[in-house]
Amino acid sequence: MRIITAQEIEAVMNFRDLLETLRRAFRVGVVTGRSHTQNIARPHGFDQGELTVSSAWHDFASQNTIERGFIGTRIESSLPSSEEHHPPSVAGVYLLQSGKTGTPLALLDGKALVNWRAAATSALASSYLSREDSSRLLMVGAGNLAPYLIEAHAAVRPIKEVLVWNRSPAAAQKMAEQMQGQPFTVSTTSDLGGAVRGADIVCCATSTKKPLINGEWLQEGTHLDLVGSTHPDHRECDNGVMTQARLFLDDYERTPTAAGDLRVPLTDGVLSLRDIASDLVELCQGDRAGRRFYEQITLFKSTGTALADLAVAGHIFLRV
Repeated sequence: MRIITAQEIEAVMNFRDLLETLRRAFRVGVVTGRSHTQNIARPHGFDQGELTVSSAWHDFASQNTIERGFIGTRIESSLPSSEEHHPPSVAGVYLLQSGKTGTPLALLDGKALVNWRAAATSALASSYLSREDSSRLLMVGAGNLAPYLIEAHAAVRPIKEVLVWNRSPAAAQKMAEQMQGQPFTVSTTSDLGGAVRGADIVCCATSTKKPLINGEWLQEGTHLDLVGSTHPDHRECDNGVMTQARLFLDDYERTPTAAGDLRVPLTDGVLSLRDIASDLVELCQGDRAGRRFYEQITLFKSTGTALADLAVAGHIFLRV
């Protein structure tokens, strides 16, 4: 069995190839088991953590025959920090097995896999939902995932200007400096409302508990990509955003209950399940339309799917 490190993953990956692998995966589909999450009791004053296991299996990543299919399982822990205002520490691995024999093939670095998967999923959705001439991207959040999201969106749209907003201006500035040399400008802003008003695409990847994006700030034609705050009670956008936008998900089954951005307005009666236009499978298969007209506001909320995990893991394994 191979051990595939984060460094090895970074060396072979690019978003243009990965997006096509992911698009094929969502078109073909896979079999996914039910995700299991268990609480982890922790002594000495630490809040309890969570251990999540999710799996999928199919043959869309095969090279020659249907027997080259894969089975994949992601094992991930989320352990709250003892320090106030620090997000939970998330770590994990991905086990890839032969779909024919069940033989373990590789153990992949989970964090690197999730970074590429999350960003590519967002960009794949953007290819159906954002305006084709979108050139201004607002990145809300400056964590580890943010640079991946920026590059992924730039792989599907002609991004020329990126603004970064973060609760910590220093973190936003550091990330902006690290991303110099890209074929687009990267700078920071302290005016979140103004930045939302001027953006074609608003991408959020934060751990916020309360909404950051106000519906009053939205302009016609904006596409919102919500990646962070996947706790059932945490939200990145207020009800004004959710009621103005045409809504799309990565997963019909999990996301409406796992993501507070949907669960809260659904529970409060502000939204109904009928307000959800489509998921990514239907978009990729052509069963549902994405953006219907130029001025439409669209929103994509993702919490991660076992399908996408397996697609990315197989993509990596066949290239390392």
